[in-house]
Amino acid sequence: MTNNYYLGVDIGSVSSNFVLLSEDQKDVYKVYLRTQGNPVKAIKNGFLDLMQLVGSKELIIKGVGATGSGRHLAGVILGADIIKNEITAHAIAAASSTPEVRTVIEIGGQDSKIILLKDQIVYDFAMNTVCAAGTGSFLDQQASRLNIDIKDFGNIAVKGTHAVRIAGRCGVFAESDMIHKQQMGYPTADILMGLCEALARNYLANLGKGKKIAEPIVFQGGVAANIGMKKAFEKLLNMKINIPENFEVMGALGAALLAKETQQFSKKPSLFKGSEYILNGEFYSAGQECLGCSNNCEVVKIKRNQEVLAYWGDRCQKWSNSLQIVEDEVC
Repeated sequence: MTNNYYLGVDIGSVSSNFVLLSEDQKDVYKVYLRTQGNPVKAIKNGFLDLMQLVGSKELIIKGVGATGSGRHLAGVILGADIIKNEITAHAIAAASSTPEVRTVIEIGGQDSKIILLKDQIVYDFAMNTVCAAGTGSFLDQQASRLNIDIKDFGNIAVKGTHAVRIAGRCGVFAESDMIHKQQMGYPTADILMGLCEALARNYLANLGKGKKIAEPIVFQGGVAANIGMKKAFEKLLNMKINIPENFEVMGALGAALLAKETQQFSKKPSLFKGSEYILNGEFYSAGQECLGCSNNCEVVKIKRNQEVLAYWGDRCQKWSNSLQIVEDEVC
């Protein structure tokens, strides 16, 4: 049995996901946790949780892939061999679970995506990063207002006998409409199912507009845990929705698959910095303003203990291209 594994990380604004994938792709260790506004801490804690999940099993991490909005940060801290956008990572993961996949529906906490494939090649996609009514945070907020655990949302929603029509084109209007329906005495289950359908309608109107949605359809991302959303999409599309086994960590799984492909092709040693480096170091980020020109770039600095690992955010790349700059120097 091989001890070679590939690490994939997907660092998002709401959740951070970690996957260890064996070389034969039969073993998958996964960790899903909340970023809680601190991606640096989430990366370290997620890696620690993953190592504790593996336990005493001896393994060798042969490659590391990173994706998500915090992919560059993860790449610096962990030592990534490949850093890729979420579209690529999710598409590869979907194709690995469903080789004939044509449409990928991905809804996360802060954004959502639609990816169209043919013969496992992406030919079209769209992303929503601005409208909260089309993301998982929309359901989180409404569940909180209704005093319902988000984990129970879907199970309660599917018990509804008649989904209440809720205006879902805007998160603010949807909330006021939901409150109005509560005051009118509609059952909670019907309101929850109505919220699921409102999110699904918003998704299809914004991301699916003008696109040919074809089967097989794979639904992934944290929101895929909500069975009410699966039912809502199946009702609106009149198509079957497939949810893969590792739906909640598909971005990280795709990053691990990319790391495997990269390392097997390059034949070079991995840039992975090792468990001791990651777990025994204190990582933190700091911001500073560069006054060297009228751009006044906000430069982000990542440090491990007292060592500066990377800078980014500068347009001229004077900071990001050099780690020899004195800490308090103004360029």
